[in-house]
Amino acid sequence: MDLKVGDLIQSKKKHPCGSDRWEILRVGMDVRLRCQGCGRLVLLPRRKAEKSIKQILSGPAAN
Repeated sequence: MDLKVGDLIQSKKKHPCGSDRWEILRVGMDVRLRCQGCGRLVLLPRRKAEKSIKQILSGPAAN
């Protein structure tokens, strides 16, 4: 999966705040995401992050 910093993604599961939209802040072996609902930062291993993505909504990879 081609993830880029600045992409807005939709996850398969909702965050406890109720939002399922995340902004990608860092990409590498780990992926740092910011919840668009509450602003919480999450650091996930790349494999787990890629499995949890439903679709890329906007950003360079959405085109």
